[in-house]
Amino acid sequence: MENQKIAVLGGGSWATAIVKILSENHSQVNWWMRDEESIQHIKKFDNNPKYLPSIQFDTKKLNLRTDLQQIVSESDILIVAVPSAFIAKAFDDVEIKGIENKIIISAIKGVIPEYNQIPAEYFHLNFNVPYNKIGMIAGPCHAEEVAMERLSYLTIACQNQEIAEYMAEAMSCRYINTSTSDDLFGTELSAILKNVYSVASGICNGLGYGDNFQAVLIASGIRETKAFIDAIHPIHRDVNSSAYLGDLLVTAYSQFSRNRNFGSMVGRGYSVKSAQIEMNMVAEGYYAAKGIYEINKKYKVDLPIVDAVYHILYEKISPMMEMKILTGKLS
Repeated sequence: MENQKIAVLGGGSWATAIVKILSENHSQVNWWMRDEESIQHIKKFDNNPKYLPSIQFDTKKLNLRTDLQQIVSESDILIVAVPSAFIAKAFDDVEIKGIENKIIISAIKGVIPEYNQIPAEYFHLNFNVPYNKIGMIAGPCHAEEVAMERLSYLTIACQNQEIAEYMAEAMSCRYINTSTSDDLFGTELSAILKNVYSVASGICNGLGYGDNFQAVLIASGIRETKAFIDAIHPIHRDVNSSAYLGDLLVTAYSQFSRNRNFGSMVGRGYSVKSAQIEMNMVAEGYYAAKGIYEINKKYKVDLPIVDAVYHILYEKISPMMEMKILTGKLS
């Protein structure tokens, strides 16, 4: 694989951070977003006005478009960084030709709610992209720290090792260390689950639980993660590595974690809707809680933390009562 044309789909903070990373190594990055005003702002002022505006781009390297079909046609690799809640709207509302011939790299950390599918399944089942041409980008890595060029780590997971290695090299730079994995489904499910556990961590924070309980909560979260992904895709994996445990820790504890912040607001008494409105950003854990809860009806893995978050967010059970019940189930 040489000289592959890479596109980033999405205009949010993670998409913006990924474009910054790719711009370190590539003379051109194709970038699709819906908002024409944002594109014109980037072309004029060299930054994304809505997300991570501190990042200054060399716009000579950017091919910015609102036409998704044009970007797909002009690219070999599509990095999809659209929030899971908006994926179906982006791809189903228009007929996009040629996706089945592209390499898809998911930077999505959620379940596609309209289909209740993880991203790899969505692109495979709906666009006939072979699984060996689908990859995903795992953390631990917050977009805000990429903007500040703080040392961060990414794992590129793909069943095709050549693709994984190509993307790892494409995204490696002074402040990004990369590694590869063949565990596409495990890393993708883990990335989804950690957002649910981060919401749980935030709820507990909002309710006044301390660091001691938080440690037990997150230790239980990684055990739940292992049990769930082993039930769905039983291969040998080390869930204590950075792509699993590391990503969970940074999402559960970081000041930049929108899922933790969302959960904290719910714990402090905000309604789900009012918390979403005030954040003005997508907390993937909200959609992931329902998605994992529904998927688990088939596998019946014991997931008390996921169940508790689902009950709070979707069945409007009191956070205080639900978390008190949960404390008796953890050890």
